[in-house]
Amino acid sequence: MHIGMFEDEVVNKRKWMDRQHFLDLVGATNLIPGPNSTEMAIHIGYHKGGIPGAFIGGICFMITSVVITGVLAYFYLLYGSLPSVEPFLYGIKPAVIIIILNAVYKLGVKAVKGEGNVLRVKLVMIAFIVAALNLYGLNEIYSLLAGGIFGALFLLVPQIKLSSFSPLILIPLLILNTAAQTIEKTAVSLSKLFFTFLKIGAVWFGSGYILVAYFNGEFVQGLHWLTRKELLDAIAVGQFTPGPLLSSATFIGYLIAGVPGAVLATAGIVIPSFVFVLILNPIVPRIRQSVYLSKFLDAVNVSALAVMFIVAVKLGAEVIIPAAGFSWKALLIALLSASAFVSFKRINSAYVVFGGAALGYILSLV
Repeated sequence: MHIGMFEDEVVNKRKWMDRQHFLDLVGATNLIPGPNSTEMAIHIGYHKGGIPGAFIGGICFMITSVVITGVLAYFYLLYGSLPSVEPFLYGIKPAVIIIILNAVYKLGVKAVKGEGNVLRVKLVMIAFIVAALNLYGLNEIYSLLAGGIFGALFLLVPQIKLSSFSPLILIPLLILNTAAQTIEKTAVSLSKLFFTFLKIGAVWFGSGYILVAYFNGEFVQGLHWLTRKELLDAIAVGQFTPGPLLSSATFIGYLIAGVPGAVLATAGIVIPSFVFVLILNPIVPRIRQSVYLSKFLDAVNVSALAVMFIVAVKLGAEVIIPAAGFSWKALLIALLSASAFVSFKRINSAYVVFGGAALGYILSLV
């Protein structure tokens, strides 16, 4: 959505660049970690005004969403557990799960559409292996990196068989993951908060919804600084506020450590985007011609979808079958949310979130 708005404003209306250069920049954003829409804002700013323009473009694109999300986080801490607000939040959770699954489906179709049969099968195999590794316990970030690195080799070398892509190759990653999780189970510290978000920003490939998997792996399962309920609420807030979904980082940072946490979380997750764009913008044409990077991107995209799917299923199970028992209300909201996507192909996800909130309130009266 944001890319289309950028094209209309920058290419059609203001004539700041021609369409070919705009498409080159779009291609470049797909080859580096980070949120595509935010990186496009930085690219456009850099094209128009150099380094100062890059910072102005990126900051102006994010500022509205970040401020609104920060304000909502403040009120969430005040009223999030009160009965008057809880029914709305209850209805939002299953709606968000369906939004994520819908994104996985659409992006999955796009990821393999137009590819040859052999390549399509290989991409699906990579996705299944990454999903299995994630279920086995491999951290979401390591799952994505493993899928990208080994998946690219699997796609590039025709004679490599599936047996050569055995998860045994990834044992060192599993050991590293276990050690990292052991170390990370510590008290909240601002430095750790900042560097965790910095790490996520530096390896974030794929849709904005992959952040759900990253946040779940780092802050719910690893550091234990968030509950899954808080994570779902953070994603919901990021979904219906204007701007990029990364504003959920602001929400999470505020929940964990107040205003300093919100500032450091937001800064940490976007700093890599500024660095990558400033370094790579001048050499975009050569990067796009790299065969390995192209295959790495293909592999990392399907890996991201696999991780997103597994996390969405885990979160969905917790919402529909919580500790208190099966929730028919949550299931009904999920089914109605899914039917909205089926009936209205271009429906904005924000409407599904608002619909879920309304249904949550209505069903609370039953």
